[in-house]
Amino acid sequence: MAFLVDPDGVERQAVHALVGFVGRKVLEIGCGDGRLTRRYADRAGSVLALDPKPEEIARAERTMPEPLRSKVAFRVADVTVADLPAGTFDVALFARSL
Repeated sequence: MAFLVDPDGVERQAVHALVGFVGRKVLEIGCGDGRLTRRYADRAGSVLALDPKPEEIARAERTMPEPLRSKVAFRVADVTVADLPAGTFDVALFARSL
């Protein structure tokens, strides 16, 4: 049996109700395989999605829909030591990353 994450779209609805993504520069911390990234990137101006696990970043890059690839950059990085200039992002997301 396959495990489905958020089959009813509740997470997507909640995230969009809380955050206005349109045209925003988004930093996603702990993006994993890009599951959440794919749920908001269409509205964002740009996305930098970080994860410390190279295999997760590789999977995220492989599965990102073609129309979103120009606005999403994935990087293998630990946010606690990543060189991120202050004031660069409008929104930071951190979900299911403990």
